[in-house]
Amino acid sequence: MDWQVLTRELSLYLESQVRVGFFGSGVGLSLVLGFGVAYACYYLNSIAKKPQLVASNDRFCRFLEEYCPVVTETYYPTIWCWEGRVQTLLRPFITSRPQVQYRNELIKTADGGQISLDWFDNNDSSYYPDANTRPTVLLLPGLTGTSKESYILHMIHQSETLGYRCVVFNNRGIAGEELLTPRTYCAANTEDLEAVIHHVHSLHPSAPFMAAGVSMGGMLLLNYLGKTGRDTPLMAAAIFSAGWNVFESVESLEKPLNWLLFNYYLTTCLQSSISRHRQMLEKLFDMDLVMKARTVREFDKQFTSVMFGYRSIDDYYEDASPCRKLKSVGIPVLCLNSVDDVFSPAHAIPVETAKQNANVALVLTSCGGHIGFLEGIWPRKCTYMDRVFKQFVQAVFEHGNKIFSM
Repeated sequence: MDWQVLTRELSLYLESQVRVGFFGSGVGLSLVLGFGVAYACYYLNSIAKKPQLVASNDRFCRFLEEYCPVVTETYYPTIWCWEGRVQTLLRPFITSRPQVQYRNELIKTADGGQISLDWFDNNDSSYYPDANTRPTVLLLPGLTGTSKESYILHMIHQSETLGYRCVVFNNRGIAGEELLTPRTYCAANTEDLEAVIHHVHSLHPSAPFMAAGVSMGGMLLLNYLGKTGRDTPLMAAAIFSAGWNVFESVESLEKPLNWLLFNYYLTTCLQSSISRHRQMLEKLFDMDLVMKARTVREFDKQFTSVMFGYRSIDDYYEDASPCRKLKSVGIPVLCLNSVDDVFSPAHAIPVETAKQNANVALVLTSCGGHIGFLEGIWPRKCTYMDRVFKQFVQAVFEHGNKIFSM
C-alpha cells in the first residue's frame, strides 16, 4: 500500500467533507488528518501482516505458494474491526447468508442412533458431466453449529461456484432430528464421523473427496485423521480455528471478560441443544445439575465426559486435544488459526509438532479472532477464511497430484 496515495486520498476526502465551523479553521482538520495518518501507520505496521506459514515440507510450501497464494499474501483485517474478540462477536451479524438449496438425509448408526446430513449438489453438468466423479467436500461445523451457519453457507457457496458437491455433517441432536439414544457428541469420539465418511464415500466412490472442519468440527476432524493416518478415503483436509489444546482453551475462556463475552453464552447454547432431548437424557444424567452449569468446563464435567465414559474431565480433555495426534496425520492438511483467538491461544498452537509432520501446514494470522477473519471496509461477503478455503479446495481437486506423492 502506497503511503503517499493513502495520505493524499484521506486529505482530499476530509477537505471535501469538512469545511465549516471548528474544522473550517484548519485546526480540526489537521487533528483529524493527523489522527488518520497515525492510525493508518499503526494499522499498516502492526495489524496488516503476512501470515506465518509453518510447514516442514518444501513441496507442500511450493504447492501452497503456487495454487493457494492467499496464504502468503498480506491479510488486511477490517480497519475498524481488527481485534480478535470484536471480529468473533461481529462476524455472525455482519456477514451475509447465501441462499442455497439442500436435501436432508438421516443415516443410522451402529448404536441405534441417527445422524443428519445436508446435501448441496451442484447439478450443472458443464462442470462435471459425470456426477459420479464430481468432487465432494464434507463440512464439519462448530460446537453447536449446523449447515445454517453463515460461515458454512459461504463454504457451500464457494464450493458450488467451483462445481463441487457439498455435504454437511450435523452432530447428533443439533439439526432438529429426534435423538434415538441417550448420546450426543464430543470432540474426542470419532465414531459418527467415521460412519459419515464411509457412507459418503460409498455413495460416490469415484469422486475426489476431502473435508473441512471449523472450530470443534476441525478438532473432531484432526482427531479422526490422527487416528486413521493414511487409512482414509479423504484426499486432504482444511482446518479452521481449531482448539488445539482443550485445557488451554477452557482456561482462556474462563478469564472474566472472555467468560462474559463467550463462555456463558456458549454454555447456554449447549444446554439449549440438549434440553429438548431431556426426557431421553435424564435416564442417565442428573439434568438439573447439568442445567446449572455456568461454564463449558462445568458442562463437560457433568455431561460430556460422563456420557463418553471418561474417568474425569481431565481424561476427556486430554483425549479431545488434537495437538496430541498431529504427528500421526497421514494426508495433506492445511490449518488456519489466528494468534488472537481466545478459543485457541497462540501459545497452545503446536508449531513445533507441526514441523515434525510433512503432511501438515499451519497458517497463522496476527488478527482474525475465532472464525472471524473479516476484511474489507464493510465485510459482508467473502472473508479471508473463505478465500483460503476456496483456493485450497480447488488446489487439492485440480492439482493435488503434486502433493499426494509427498
